[in-house]
Amino acid sequence: MKRSAAATKATILAAARERFAADGYERATIRAVAGDAHIDPSMVMRYFGSKERLFAAAAELDLHLPDLSGVRHRSVGRILAVHFVERWETDEALKVLLRTAVTNEAAAARMRTIFASQLAHAIGWIVSDPAEAALRAGLVATQVLGMAFCRYVLQLPPVTAMTPAEVIAWLAPTLQRYVTGSR
Repeated sequence: MKRSAAATKATILAAARERFAADGYERATIRAVAGDAHIDPSMVMRYFGSKERLFAAAAELDLHLPDLSGVRHRSVGRILAVHFVERWETDEALKVLLRTAVTNEAAAARMRTIFASQLAHAIGWIVSDPAEAALRAGLVATQVLGMAFCRYVLQLPPVTAMTPAEVIAWLAPTLQRYVTGSR
């Protein structure tokens, strides 16, 4: 059965995300990704050109942050906590990027860019000073990335035993303070 170019590319990306998650960036190979996608390795190279570009495409993420502009300030922390917990619970690509960022500088740089730019933009309506928005976005990132690292990478038992609702209840007040509170 012949696949369309879009379907082939999507299949390769899905296989790459799984392979990078399982093996990490360093051990994952084009050949292994191609095997997982049931295609010839030359097809991976045709669509992506290199392992680095394949990883960049597999790690391309939009955090799909909610529009916070119409939200009451006192609700921002909870809305962000719910959003991030739901994303971490369901988005394998986000977990792949986190696992890989621990050992690969390109992945770490990608993670920094994604979180810094998207979070600063999302909370920019609350904090008009761009430097302050960047600082607050960085603080929010410390919490959501730290929680995700402990829950999905280290699999720290007390944290993995928590329900998503419990994670949200603990995370929301800290995010609230970081976004809207004073220093």
